[in-house]
Amino acid sequence: MTPLKIYRVGGAVRDRLLGLAAGDQDWVVVGSTPEAMLARGFVAVGQDFPVFLHPHSHEEYALARTERKSGLGYRGFVCHASPEVTLEDDLARRDLTVNAMAEDDQGRLIDPWGGERDLHERLLRHVGPAFAEDPVRILRLARFAARFSDFRIAPETMQLCRQMVDAGEVDALVPERVWQELSRGLMTAKPSRMFEVLRDCGALKRLLPEVDQLFGVAQRADYHPEIDTGVHVLMVLDMAAQLGASLGVRLACLCHDLGKGTTPADVLPRHTGHEGRSAALLQPLLKGLRVPTELIQLADLVAREHGNIHRSTELSPEAIVRLLGRCDAWRRPERFAETLLACECDARGRGGDFSRHDYPQRRTLGQALALLQSLDQAAIVAEARARGAEGPAIARALDQARAAALSQAAAQHPPKV
Repeated sequence: MTPLKIYRVGGAVRDRLLGLAAGDQDWVVVGSTPEAMLARGFVAVGQDFPVFLHPHSHEEYALARTERKSGLGYRGFVCHASPEVTLEDDLARRDLTVNAMAEDDQGRLIDPWGGERDLHERLLRHVGPAFAEDPVRILRLARFAARFSDFRIAPETMQLCRQMVDAGEVDALVPERVWQELSRGLMTAKPSRMFEVLRDCGALKRLLPEVDQLFGVAQRADYHPEIDTGVHVLMVLDMAAQLGASLGVRLACLCHDLGKGTTPADVLPRHTGHEGRSAALLQPLLKGLRVPTELIQLADLVAREHGNIHRSTELSPEAIVRLLGRCDAWRRPERFAETLLACECDARGRGGDFSRHDYPQRRTLGQALALLQSLDQAAIVAEARARGAEGPAIARALDQARAAALSQAAAQHPPKV
């Protein structure tokens, strides 16, 4: 058989030049056909264009292809793969110059669009006008801006994104694709940058109008020196990244204050009751994006209870027991721990010196839950039943025993002044 012309392409080349750890390897095969790939033992997996799994490494190998726009959205393409498609043709269809480089089997760089130069200049720049044909590229640009936060975006690339938004391209994106890119952007070291880029080009208003509406909404300066609610949410996101939070916590941070965008102007900068409004807004938003149910549940819990958790150091033992019950902390202690982390991010993701503040609520509520989980609940239930208690009365007896345990612990270890 004639040797295949195989090139390493895309992110693996970019990251090697940046000195970053290698991730997934992407390969392009030039001058071959699907039949020839199958004859060599490759396994076909692509539906929209020819992609194959290597018989041994199981890495993806795609035939060099071109794309032609055929409709709105990222699915509106006709792909063409044939032996006549060159490597340069394939690289020309890619989004950013830093992602449009390749290496041959000798490690030689093929860089027809100046990606290496743009890496040195810390610049995110589109390859060519074909960028405008795929609205997913706006999301990818924003995600790369968050991942490589010291890179700037070329003005002409941002202008092209604005034109795409004005043309209605982002309105054709399917929810699953939006969530896929948002979730990856949330997990970067500076997720705020993704939302700044989306807002700058107008895409945030189309994709996440509830988030976009937060910008320009005032908060009390004594609690929020940054004042602007949208700015606060981005600061909370970056605090979540700084603390190594999970995707669920970061999503909860993004959505925890959505209700502030609906506060009547005549009561600003106060936001009484925004917790319930936030929960009501995030449910249709996240369900519409096809976000996993467990992540929606965590975001809902943080939205509803973050104010109460912030005030928990002032609550009575009985109120703390009720709070833990509303959070279903007895059955879902891991989710409660994530809820507390999201609340710490909220408390510290503010202007002034709030980022350096301690957040004792996370520690004390965690300790309270641990204490109450150590109670002999079976004995408490048995004693209540011996007194003739049934149903709700047994639940009340459990809560009374939990509150008594918290009161006793507080008396033995009073808070330090």
